[in-house]
Amino acid sequence: LKFIATTRTTTMMALRTAVTSFGNPAVRSAAAAVTASRRFLRAAPRCQSGGYDGWNPNDQKSTSVIYDDNTFDKDTKELHSVERTIEKYVPEPEKTAMKKILFGLNQGKLVEELAIPDKAAKLAKKGDFDIKLSKFEAGPDIRDSHIVRFGVTQNAILKPTTDPIKEQYKALEKRHGEFVEAAAAAGCNVLCFQEAWTMPFAFCTREKLPWSEFAESAETGESVQKCQEWARKYNMVILSPILERDIHDVLWNTCVVIGNHGNIIGKHRKNHIPRVGDFNESTYYMEGNTGWPVFDTEFGKLAINICYGRHHPLNWMAFGMNGAEIVFNPSATVGALSEPMWSIEARCAAIANNYFVAGNNRIGTEVFPNEFSSGNKQPAHKDFGHFYGSSYIAGPDSSRAEGLSRVRDGIAIAEADLNLCRQVRDNWVFRMTGRYGDYAKFLTNFVSPDFKPQVIHDKAVKKDD
Repeated sequence: LKFIATTRTTTMMALRTAVTSFGNPAVRSAAAAVTASRRFLRAAPRCQSGGYDGWNPNDQKSTSVIYDDNTFDKDTKELHSVERTIEKYVPEPEKTAMKKILFGLNQGKLVEELAIPDKAAKLAKKGDFDIKLSKFEAGPDIRDSHIVRFGVTQNAILKPTTDPIKEQYKALEKRHGEFVEAAAAAGCNVLCFQEAWTMPFAFCTREKLPWSEFAESAETGESVQKCQEWARKYNMVILSPILERDIHDVLWNTCVVIGNHGNIIGKHRKNHIPRVGDFNESTYYMEGNTGWPVFDTEFGKLAINICYGRHHPLNWMAFGMNGAEIVFNPSATVGALSEPMWSIEARCAAIANNYFVAGNNRIGTEVFPNEFSSGNKQPAHKDFGHFYGSSYIAGPDSSRAEGLSRVRDGIAIAEADLNLCRQVRDNWVFRMTGRYGDYAKFLTNFVSPDFKPQVIHDKAVKKDD
């Protein structure tokens, strides 16, 4: 645990909470062993990151396809993931006990990791990206099982931001073609790309050009047509978050929902636009006007809560009230600002609203040609910071699958029985115990100009006038 504390304070806090909860003297021995490992690592050369390390499809000791075995990334010096750190430095039986607390239980056990189909594994190896496949089970039910495989992708940009717009996009299109093919080989029915997948996340620069040239029609745009082609070919629903340009040249942050027959089912525009740090998105596009739609597809009822919307509990709630079974959270967010929130918010939303949540975030550090300032009295800079990936999938029963790394491209897929949504709803009866009429009255009062907070003051405490 002392080793983990040197990597990131938030990791240390989470693991320390888990360990002290056990009250088990054996854990202290495990911590001592970890400290010894730390001393060894201190003397060892820095490990390399990335690349194929001899994966054997007949070796079932690991069911996830991950091609390096290092705790830190060589180039970025970033921690690979909390999951890998636990796996490498915490011994059994403490490891499993910690995971049960950190990741929760699905039907009485940790979310199961499934073996990757051979074809998908070979495609991931060829493309040098990770792929994980997890399984969420439901309990016995008089209804037929409703099994679906859904997933999310994460990736870094491939071309310098100074390259021509077309070349930047084409490189990303090719990469996502690889993702779709591998996901299809793993049996994925629904796949969601990361926020603004067709471009660098350039909104930090506050420059309109050339970045607005990535914007396209949500009906006829180049990436939309390519996704339609992929959807038809692989019988897959594809959720494609893009920078949209409408017929009036107004820009929107939009997710296009493409059916598994290649048809455009609809779109959702980002409801909440950040005004924090370098997220200067309000200077580029409007707040969404599409409400909280749920898309009833062949594989389930889907919704998209784009990026910053995850910080708004009522945003999550509205999708649930409209009947969503899976809510995707395509994002682009950096470590210093939001990483402590990342593993919490989507999981809390899944619990509170009785649905599955699949959150994804890009990776890497994107460097731009011109310096920009952040309005925080710090020097101007050319990058946004490290996008930390860590994409993961959470269930309505408080369980979650282990996530992707903080530094590598990848796909996280879950096989889930959607019957679990109603089973959890029946068990916890949130809908029955909710006070929606009273909430509605309160919110109506809150938005009125003469709203007065309901605060009862202690009369024994003197207040300044």
